[in-house]
Amino acid sequence: MADNVEKHKIVIVGGGAAGLELATSLGKKLGKKGLADITLLDATATHIWKPLLHEVAAGTLDESEQVDYLAQGYRNHFRFRLGKMEGLNRQKKEVYVGATVNSEGEQIIPKRTISYDTLVIAVGSVSNSFNVKGVAEHCMFLDTTTQAFKFQKHLLETYIKNYVGNEGKLVKPLSIAIIGAGATGVELTAQLHEVTNVLATYGLRDANDVKLCIIEAANQLLPALPAKLAAATQQQLVALGVELKLGRRVVEITPAAIVTQDGDYIVADLKVWAAGIKAPDWLKELDGLETNRINQLVVDNTLKTADDSIFAMGDCAACVWKGRDGNVPPRAQAAHQQASALCKSLINRLNGEALVEFVYHDYGSLVSLGKYTTVGNLMGNLMGSVSVGGFIARVFYLSLYKMHQVSIHGYFRTAMLTLSNLFRRSAFAKIKMH
Repeated sequence: MADNVEKHKIVIVGGGAAGLELATSLGKKLGKKGLADITLLDATATHIWKPLLHEVAAGTLDESEQVDYLAQGYRNHFRFRLGKMEGLNRQKKEVYVGATVNSEGEQIIPKRTISYDTLVIAVGSVSNSFNVKGVAEHCMFLDTTTQAFKFQKHLLETYIKNYVGNEGKLVKPLSIAIIGAGATGVELTAQLHEVTNVLATYGLRDANDVKLCIIEAANQLLPALPAKLAAATQQQLVALGVELKLGRRVVEITPAAIVTQDGDYIVADLKVWAAGIKAPDWLKELDGLETNRINQLVVDNTLKTADDSIFAMGDCAACVWKGRDGNVPPRAQAAHQQASALCKSLINRLNGEALVEFVYHDYGSLVSLGKYTTVGNLMGNLMGSVSVGGFIARVFYLSLYKMHQVSIHGYFRTAMLTLSNLFRRSAFAKIKMH
């Protein structure tokens, strides 16, 4: 392509699992050959696979698992731009990007616009408070890496304040309440239990000095999993000493406690909201693009919105699940499959060929309880739905993350990262202590 011919501009907003995989694939297949300019826009400088955020929050994830967007872009022939999308002008084909400020409130990048020929929106999801009073003011969230690191720091500081700050005298157990018994809430609870045992090993009092509680409006844990697996998970959590309050709908969060519909008043030092998700509110006012009741952009079976130049994927997209009732669920495996399909579609689009139809294949659900166990169900055309647990389930759970790493790093680099992490764990603390 001649240098004076303007290249097709593909802008991807959101560097989560779907957005980063798509930017990497398009960079290798189009950017490297000079067939298109690929730009990835994200509000943060690094990426961590979202299903691992509960490990970040607990302090058990190795920081080397972070992917630096600038370095990833350099290696894979796409540009990274730091900033948060605030609006859209479909007629001018421009994305409005807000100013970027540092932790002191100083502006480091002014407001600006980024032009596009093809736009892909993959901004993920945020917690849905369901308009419950006090959630925003008194709960912590695990929607982003920043929030997860904030929780981890707050957790450690609260633990030290309660025990070391009181010269080893136990004033009262540290109480942590997680609202929501989906995968995030259950996995975080198990990870926090493991952390309290490690902290006790390091000398910060006894593990029994931390009280964990899960509060759920439904009558079972993990509504997305079969009742048998939910019961097995419940049995494991009870054995770990986790208090379960099922069938309790939260109606208010106060500075000191969680109030339920039946009048229960559950006191907690730390409160985490993990009771549901929605797409960001600003998508509702995105220059006339259609959204559903939880702000997801409505797309067709090619992941295209009503605008022929704009696509959406991942948690922020409402795509009908072909052959099933409802939409494709907001899962990491769906984001991975959508990124693969959309990569083919955008290459076809540049070549004047038809877009690829996205068909979601459900391979089951897995929930990790840290070192204790992993449970889930695997689905396939030959075996139907099979319940799995223990070591086998753990292997499948870890393989999902390895698939994501292979998509952005390739097989060799993924193997080297895995090997280096094994060596690092033998030399560093099991949890982040600062």
